[in-house]
Amino acid sequence: MIIKSFEVNKVKFSNFKSVLLYGLNKGFKEEVIKSNILNDFSGEILRYEESEVLENKDTILEGLLSGSLFRETKIMIISRSSNKILNFIEDFLKRDVSGVIIIINSDNLEKKSKLRALFEKDKKLACIPFYEDNNQSLNIFAIKFIKEKNIKISQETINLIVERARGDRGNLNNELQKLEALSLTRKKITQEDIFNLTNLAEDYGIFELVDNYLAKNKVKVSKILNENNFVNDDGILILRTLLNRSKRLLKLKNIQKEKNNIDEVVSSYKPLIFWKERDLVKQQINNWSEKEIREKIYQISNLEILIKKNTSSANLVSDLISNY
Repeated sequence: MIIKSFEVNKVKFSNFKSVLLYGLNKGFKEEVIKSNILNDFSGEILRYEESEVLENKDTILEGLLSGSLFRETKIMIISRSSNKILNFIEDFLKRDVSGVIIIINSDNLEKKSKLRALFEKDKKLACIPFYEDNNQSLNIFAIKFIKEKNIKISQETINLIVERARGDRGNLNNELQKLEALSLTRKKITQEDIFNLTNLAEDYGIFELVDNYLAKNKVKVSKILNENNFVNDDGILILRTLLNRSKRLLKLKNIQKEKNNIDEVVSSYKPLIFWKERDLVKQQINNWSEKEIREKIYQISNLEILIKKNTSSANLVSDLISNY
């Protein structure tokens, strides 16, 4: 059954045995998985790469079948999928496993794709194509985010952010998160702020600096610091981003007390952590104790108070980032 991407808010995905999301708009697909499929879902979430499923096909199917006998609701997400997953889906449907929904996340599929044909024709299956965004659709997405966060910004500046997203909703979402962090220290965001925010360096951003710091990737952190000349405003933004990320890490450490599997810890966190971040987040969880991260949050908070009294915030933040 074909569902248009703009119709997803009207769909009850629990009515389908499996859902195929295909297309090049990775950011939009991640948003639908997070907000429309996983939102308010309280069962178990299983995440696999296609290669893992193909290598362990029978074991995974038996695991899904045994779980359904105990009425345990599951959502299984298979990433980086292709037409090779077709046989697995056909076997899954033949066994009529109850209480399990399989989400297939695939890149572009041709019209003659057998996988696509199966999902388009079967009413028990949902097939959603995700085409690349244009500036108009990205603009609508950005305006909605900015209104929800109550960020003061002109339409001209919003247009600049959209242009820099280069047609990718995932890129836009990353820029909007940076914008939210910057708004904590700005009454109104200007175009100059956007140029500074999106050009920390040619290849490195503030989020990458902070995430690698918390992952204790000292070599990469040093490289980012050496390739950038931070000014005071950059220092404040880095500090606020580091504080937010540290608080997220503390919540993940608390989840870890209940779940031993680190993949479950990361996948169960809400709001959803994008797949591109997950390896770094796992490193962060492994590299910090709860006590250490609490001390780091305390240190950051004290530094913020000091910065409000001191004009050399860039140097103070650089010293913090350079040392653990």
